[in-house]
Amino acid sequence: MRISTVSIYEQSMGSMNRQERDFLKVGQQIASGRRVVNPSDDPQAASRAVQVSQALAVIGQYADARVGGRNALSQEESILNGVSDAIASAKTLMVQAASDTLSDADRTSLASELRGIYETVIGQANATDGNGSYLFGGYRDGSEPFVRAADGSVSYVGDNNSRAVRIDASRLMPVADNGIAVFQSVTAGAGYVAEADAANGGSVTFKGPQVVDESDPGYGGAFGITFSVAGGVATYSVNGGPAQPYEEGRAIHFGGLSLTLEGSPADGDRIAMDRAQNMNTDLFRTFEKALAVLEQPAGTDTEKAARKNTLSTAMREFDNSLDNVLTTRASVGARLNELDVVDSVAGNQTLNYKQTLSDLVDLDYVEAIAEYSLRQVGLKAAQKAFVDIKGMTLFDRL
Repeated sequence: MRISTVSIYEQSMGSMNRQERDFLKVGQQIASGRRVVNPSDDPQAASRAVQVSQALAVIGQYADARVGGRNALSQEESILNGVSDAIASAKTLMVQAASDTLSDADRTSLASELRGIYETVIGQANATDGNGSYLFGGYRDGSEPFVRAADGSVSYVGDNNSRAVRIDASRLMPVADNGIAVFQSVTAGAGYVAEADAANGGSVTFKGPQVVDESDPGYGGAFGITFSVAGGVATYSVNGGPAQPYEEGRAIHFGGLSLTLEGSPADGDRIAMDRAQNMNTDLFRTFEKALAVLEQPAGTDTEKAARKNTLSTAMREFDNSLDNVLTTRASVGARLNELDVVDSVAGNQTLNYKQTLSDLVDLDYVEAIAEYSLRQVGLKAAQKAFVDIKGMTLFDRL
């Protein structure tokens, strides 16, 4: 069979082109460090690599969300630490102010110190996260959540939602607590609080209430002690029940509670008791009423009794608020710990995915360099063969 010169040239050029293409492909793999440079190199591996890369991207997005969540929670924990210290200081001042040895001037001095603590707590309640968003405003984080009215009282204008961040595919974590939960709530186990009626005209004061029997059928309900004075004889009734003789300094028992009364009541005086959740739960309101009685001199026995009762109630409310802040802080700490656990799990997932991606597309340099050398030899051989064949002609035999 006769082989034409054109056929020889075409075969030689095709061989050189194939060798050069294979040589350049290996060189591209070495330069990029990837075995799969184009999807056509290994379609199945390329497809799997896309899925793994997407999974890594999602993990990265959740990691960024966790960073933001951790910053917010860390800042909240720092603020709650300051609030708890402030409440503890306020309670210490209440204990000092309740002493009968202090003068009105001494209590005015304590009131000045307490007001400073009050202003500090308001500032902490209106703290921002550094980006201009208020931590305790819920979804309304563009303005101060606690505002002061013309009469000096503080009210909450945020909402009762808590901002949350999705830290992984199955967990939506709150990264900020709203102002109601922190500054206007108490824990479920806060117990009872007693408060004397502002219109009381006698000098009766109370200590307690103390829980003595939670199994009592009446435990958990609200109670009101009403005093009656007729003919110089004082009696009291609980929730409108039968009248009982009043004995100063003697503890009375009802509904699983114990309350000790001292002083002389006036006809119609009243003391109310209920679960703390149903009484005043506003920390700022507690500050306001404590300041009101400390800044106002008490001259009569009735005024002194009202001050003592108010301070007693304020101490109980400060205790409940402190417990609530500490509980919230513990919750924040638990969420920070959870973020650490999720970070650890995500780190292991990231390593596994990266290893899988490396197995799919990364290059074995030893094997690639050996193949590179082999392709180089093949290309040189094809070039040399073409040169030799090109020189073969019948005209050389003439």
